[in-house]
Order: sequence, then C-alpha cells, then structure tokens
Amino acid sequence: MDKFLPFIGMVVAIMAQTGSMILNKAAMSKGTNEYIIVVYANALSALILLPYILIFHRCSSQIFGNIGIAYSSPTLATAMLNLVPAFTFILAIIFRYRLHD
Repeated sequence: MDKFLPFIGMVVAIMAQTGSMILNKAAMSKGTNEYIIVVYANALSALILLPYILIFHRCSSQIFGNIGIAYSSPTLATAMLNLVPAFTFILAIIFRYRLHD
C-alpha cells in the first residue's frame, strides 16, 4: 500500500485541479468575473491553510527565497521553478522510484 501512496496523492491532486476548473467554468458561465474567482479561491486557501501554518510550519525557505531574489532577479527565480520537475525526476532515478531503461 505504501508504494501506491504517491500515485494516489497525484491522482487526488489532479482531481482537485479538474474539479476547480469545472467549478470556475460554471461560475464564469453565470457571469462571475475571473478576478473575483481568484480572490475567493485565495481567501478560501488562506482560511484552510492558516491553522496549519500557525501550528506546524516553522520554515525559513520563504525568507531565503526572498533573499535570493534580492541578490539576483525575479526572472532567475521563476526560471529556477521550471527546473523543479527535472530535479524531481533526477531524485526519483537516484532513489530508484523510477527506473530508467
């Protein structure tokens, strides 16, 4: 069962994104402004995640990310985000979660 948990997590994440897209399309079809949907989605996310952040999350990665942007540029930081899937794939090969033929 443990080896299927990452797969289940990915499926749940994709289903949540798909459900969000369907709800957004339905709301926009009824005349809701796109910006209002974004504000509501961010407010809901903040309300859901706020207790977790206040209780459990003690991390300085966001501070270090902002310091990195101060030393370089937002363009470089955004480009580095595009490398995350590649690094994830490399780590999967190293830890043998994904076997390369």
